[in-house]
Amino acid sequence: MDSLPQIRLKIERRSAHPWIYQKMVEKPSRKVPNGSVVDVVDRTGTWIGRGFWNGHSRISLRILTTDPNQAIDADFFRQRITQAIALRRQVLHLDAVTDAYRLVHSEGDHLSGLVVDRFGPVLVLEYFAAGMFRFREEILNALREQFPVSHFYWFAEEHVQKQESFDCHEPQPPEPIVITEHGLRFRVAPGAKHKTGFFLDQRDNRRRLAEFCEGRRVLDLCCNTGGFAIYAKALGKAEEVIGLDLDEEALELARSNAHLNQARIRFVQSDLFPWLRDAIANGQRFDVVVLDPSKQTRSREEIGQALKRYLDMNRLALQVVAPGGVFLTCSCTGLVREEDFLDVIRRAAWQAGRVVQVFHVSGAAGDHPWLLHVPESRYLKAVWCRVA
Repeated sequence: MDSLPQIRLKIERRSAHPWIYQKMVEKPSRKVPNGSVVDVVDRTGTWIGRGFWNGHSRISLRILTTDPNQAIDADFFRQRITQAIALRRQVLHLDAVTDAYRLVHSEGDHLSGLVVDRFGPVLVLEYFAAGMFRFREEILNALREQFPVSHFYWFAEEHVQKQESFDCHEPQPPEPIVITEHGLRFRVAPGAKHKTGFFLDQRDNRRRLAEFCEGRRVLDLCCNTGGFAIYAKALGKAEEVIGLDLDEEALELARSNAHLNQARIRFVQSDLFPWLRDAIANGQRFDVVVLDPSKQTRSREEIGQALKRYLDMNRLALQVVAPGGVFLTCSCTGLVREEDFLDVIRRAAWQAGRVVQVFHVSGAAGDHPWLLHVPESRYLKAVWCRVA
């Protein structure tokens, strides 16, 4: 194995977490290009791992292996990607359920900085680290071995490119495609606003929601492209379903998806705050209410504001749940801890004058695995309640 640049920490390594922050790292004596593979030693000189270096990023080191004999090369990516796909196919048996699922979930699959989603014949890669982008050809080749007739689309969000100091030139987005999930069909547009194309993480929660909907009146707040609403009507046989979202482009896809599944749903373009205030004033009540807003912050400095928005949304949403109705409220903000989100729901219920009985707390589907020592991978909280 060729000699690699060595990065020394200011601390003794006491955690197996793959992220090491800039403030914990000594400045290298010579320049090491961002995205380089480096060996990492702690302040005592003890070798602790090998991974990606980025002196420009707040996360300066991403540890990929703690095996000193394991190189970070094409074989490494082939092995890790093969293991990730085996979980989905051989353990979770997702091919029997859907042709759309997450193939690689970053830290959850020991590939910090990379997410890969499958949508039928299209594989969508999202890069979060300059090092992963540098190995893009090795990653694509490993994926081609598993999915030889697939098409590829890749991207990195602008704030990630700036933070990680790399330029990701996206290819032309593929044409929208139709995927299947639990017998339902959804049109997916990789490269659109939600660039990976579809919220795969809510698959199991969508299926469970359908169990509560037969003959009921259902409200899907922040419905995006209609996932929960369509499950409620097409699979759950709800009497009436209303889907609400501010994004007209997302609603166009939602209407198309409803048509694909012969589901009669009323989609409304509106900000949820004035719409809910009017609904409360008019005495509207729904037997099942879903609240699944977008990520509220990426910054630790803004967690307080995010919790305040969650409080305001949940307080209003709870007031339109019929007595004895089911309320599913979600947070996909990874920086918001589960206990803090539950406390927000408690305070929202008190302010709304409702009593909330939590009967289940779930998260992302199994194709979004997380490691016990990397709690950041467990970002989705889905709280199931009966409301009195």
